[in-house]
Amino acid sequence: MASLGSVGRNSHKFERPPFNTSSSSSSSAPTNSSLKSNGGGGGGGGGGAQGQQHTARPKGPTSNSRRSITPTSRTRALPVDYDPESERVRVAVRLRPRNADDPPDADYAECVEIQPELKRLKLRKNNWSSEAYRFDEVFTETSSQKRVYEAVAKPVVESVLEGYNGTVMAYGQTGTGKTYTLGRIGKEDPSERGMMVRSLEDILSSISATDSVEVSYLQLYMESIQDLLAPEKTNIPIVEDAKTGEVSVPGIEIIKIRNLDHFLQILQLGESNRHAANTKMNTESSRSHAILTVYIRRSANEKEETDASNRNHVPTVRKSKLLIVDLAGSERVNKSGSEGHLLEEAKFINLSLSSLGKCINALAENSPHIPIRDSKLTRLLRDSFGGSARTSLIITIGPSSRHHAETASTVMFGQRAMKVVNTVKLKEEFDYESLCKKLESQVDRLSAEIDRQQKLRENERGELNKLLDAFENSSAEAEKRFLAKSELLQKENARLASEMKEVLQELDMQKQQNKMLIDEVARLVTSVKNTKSLEDENARLESELKDVIKELQNQKDQNIIMHDEVKHMEMNSKHVKQQKQDNSAYQEVLAETTQMYEGKIADLMKQISDIQVSLEKNEVENSRYHKALVDTTKMYENRINELNQQFEEERARAGEIEEVNSTKELLKEYQNSVQVNAKKEINELQMKLQEMNQLQETTANELRLLSVEFKNLESEKATLENELHYVKQSLEKEEKRRKESEMELLNVMKGVPESEEDFEEKVSYMHEHLTKKFSSLQNPNNSNRTRETILSQRNTITKICEEVGLQKILSLLESGDLDVQIPAVKVVANLAAEDSNQEKIVNEGGLDALLMLVESSNNTTILRVASGAIANLAMNAMNQGLITNKGGAKLLASASSKTDDPQTLRMIAGAIANLCGNGKLHVILKEDGAIKALLRMTRLENTDVIAQVARGLANFAKCESRRFMQGHWRSRSLLMDDGALSWLVANLNTTSTSTRRHLELAICHLAQNEENGRDFISSGALKELIEISEGSAKEDIRNLAKKILRLSPLFRKELRSE
Repeated sequence: MASLGSVGRNSHKFERPPFNTSSSSSSSAPTNSSLKSNGGGGGGGGGGAQGQQHTARPKGPTSNSRRSITPTSRTRALPVDYDPESERVRVAVRLRPRNADDPPDADYAECVEIQPELKRLKLRKNNWSSEAYRFDEVFTETSSQKRVYEAVAKPVVESVLEGYNGTVMAYGQTGTGKTYTLGRIGKEDPSERGMMVRSLEDILSSISATDSVEVSYLQLYMESIQDLLAPEKTNIPIVEDAKTGEVSVPGIEIIKIRNLDHFLQILQLGESNRHAANTKMNTESSRSHAILTVYIRRSANEKEETDASNRNHVPTVRKSKLLIVDLAGSERVNKSGSEGHLLEEAKFINLSLSSLGKCINALAENSPHIPIRDSKLTRLLRDSFGGSARTSLIITIGPSSRHHAETASTVMFGQRAMKVVNTVKLKEEFDYESLCKKLESQVDRLSAEIDRQQKLRENERGELNKLLDAFENSSAEAEKRFLAKSELLQKENARLASEMKEVLQELDMQKQQNKMLIDEVARLVTSVKNTKSLEDENARLESELKDVIKELQNQKDQNIIMHDEVKHMEMNSKHVKQQKQDNSAYQEVLAETTQMYEGKIADLMKQISDIQVSLEKNEVENSRYHKALVDTTKMYENRINELNQQFEEERARAGEIEEVNSTKELLKEYQNSVQVNAKKEINELQMKLQEMNQLQETTANELRLLSVEFKNLESEKATLENELHYVKQSLEKEEKRRKESEMELLNVMKGVPESEEDFEEKVSYMHEHLTKKFSSLQNPNNSNRTRETILSQRNTITKICEEVGLQKILSLLESGDLDVQIPAVKVVANLAAEDSNQEKIVNEGGLDALLMLVESSNNTTILRVASGAIANLAMNAMNQGLITNKGGAKLLASASSKTDDPQTLRMIAGAIANLCGNGKLHVILKEDGAIKALLRMTRLENTDVIAQVARGLANFAKCESRRFMQGHWRSRSLLMDDGALSWLVANLNTTSTSTRRHLELAICHLAQNEENGRDFISSGALKELIEISEGSAKEDIRNLAKKILRLSPLFRKELRSE
């Protein structure tokens, strides 16, 4: 083992400082007698060394801090302020506060003396001799968890974040606070958090998004490595790397940490799987060594290695590891009282601690042989002592002089550990993986860019080739066209001369047509004047239409008023007949008014139709003239364009044909004159045509508005008629529907079965299940009929809920009529028996209605069914809190005093029993008198009621014992004040088998609370507990009773005295 052996021995040649100096009152030198350990007592493996003084350290050469170097990594020079002391194992001592288990000592104040300002501890051997020991840090019993962490573990955590391996370890006698110092979770009080939680909190706050943090958690139990995060993995082997000597545990569960809450869940899981037992020295004594390993991977950002010009710079990554070791406490068998399996565990614990002490002695004395293979613990910690990790050790001691030998052995272990020097290494590697990913992404990006450029070049080359081919083709075609056009021009010259004559003739004919168009325009002007008179007529009609609209609006307002009155009629059914007469009178008035307005609207429609006919005639004439004008204009433009093209073509050949030039000049003069005259005439016609179009558009718009308003009036009239008709029908139908629905609901709900099994609790109790199964096996025909009956009843209830609605059923609970309330509460109780309906019932206010019935009703049936419905709802944890917050427990307790009906009391007891299964509600149940009510209900001595009371007390005791085991409850049971224990003892032998099981469980769970021990002895419950351990019908109850009798010191003492 290089790291535990030769590395720590040969790399450092200097001596240690004199940490152990005798006090002024001590003898000149400590005795040479060994500190003997009985069964590994005191300091475990370090119990055989001598408490001798250290010699002064000469100024010798210091050791070098080294880095784990890969073939391509770089070494770094040591810093100027390098301190070799930083590589020595740092040791701190913490004194546990005195507790009630420590016996009173007359010389307690002088047994252990802490001098934190001098970082010194004095240990008094007797009245005339004491020894002083110096440590790196000394903590008193009042030191906070934060101060201990910052002095001991925080420097190691900071070193781990820089890339070095680190170890934080706690060593000491059992019951001195090692697990409290390291592994305290501190959920309720963050100030009590131990080093594990605080270390991860600092690590998570210091890393970046690219860094990663992973943890593993294992225990060394009886020389067997077990994974605390995967308990099924046991006896895991240790593997050593032959080249580097590094130790690993393959196969353990390594979890990546997301945040601090995630780590707290993992740590709590591991702690729950760790072995612990109750001994005389400690009620929760750890029986295994726990090692929490934190793996950190961080990118190395070093300025001295950064080169902006070097694009091929290889990134580096630092991998470090933090070990937090919670060693099991050493113990003497005669003090811890270990026997049987606990004795075997103590042997393995002391054996591994003894092996660790031997390794520490060998490293401190530079021994040529380091016995690291004597234990798996020393193999796992080979890097922590004499290796490459920066290590901090905290030793914990107790204040009692009773354990002077163990305290002295622990102190000497710490003194020897201070002599161990580690060779701290920085493990920094080239991050070839990230570099490879980065280069691959660059190669992919460059390859895609090259492909894109190649495609662009190919596309450009193809486009250029296409353009070249197109240019060649166009040049050849142009050449051909030029030759063909030169041949055609000569032929066209002759043809143009003949066409010129024809054009002149056509122009004369066009002049005559223009004169005719002018006459038509004049006639249109006169027609436009006629349209003005139509506009006046439209204005008059508009005013009349507005008056009609106002009258209709007034009538609409009256209809709205009548509509409001109709609504008022719906609310008061007594005046329906009177309102019907008013509506009939109103209908006659509305019919007369409607007929009057229909006549006016018909007259208006006739006038509008006449206007539309005249407008259509004007539109036809305008469209005809407009079409003729457009055709003429287009014909002139086409002719002019053709002549321009012909003259442009002839211009190229003007030098060859002189006659064409003269003709062209004459044609241009004639063309200009014709164009000027034609443009003037066309402009005038266009202006007149635009005026007529505008007039036509305004008239058409007004006509559209009138038609739209007329349609609106008709729709409003139809709407008013429909509304009036609908109001009448709705009034009649609503009255009939209300009466029919009430009758139908009452008839249907009366058909709900009266059997209590349909609305009581979900029959979750085991004895009821067994009874029903046994009876069904004896008589299968009855079982089938019962099952079919239950299914049909459930289907009936489901149909009621679907047809009537849950809200309407709940509203019937407020009815003052018992014939209505009783069927309604039965339906609600049956619905509450299904988990799917419970949330709907609570959200719709069903819970409040049921509690109101329990409070106000004196009817036995309603009390029984409502209590059963509440019992069904109390099966849900969320509903339990709502019931207690609304005062449900107090209401049930008071309801139990209002009746002596056994079935009603059974329902109330069942509801309270379900609430007792929630440990958070115990104090409220106690204050509301629910526990007293449970015990009071047994006055009738009814077996069913007693069964429910027993179940409730068992639930209460079970939750209370669970809270006591978890450390949330440290007081006497709340059941003791109400005489529950005496009732349990009195009824234990007088009840049925199923009820006896609940009574036995209640007694066993109450016995787990050590604060109830005196009550058990005084009430005779201890004798019953002994009988349960021997004669209970259930094996699990017998084992539980035996375990309680075996682990309880008070019970053992009482039994020995008897």
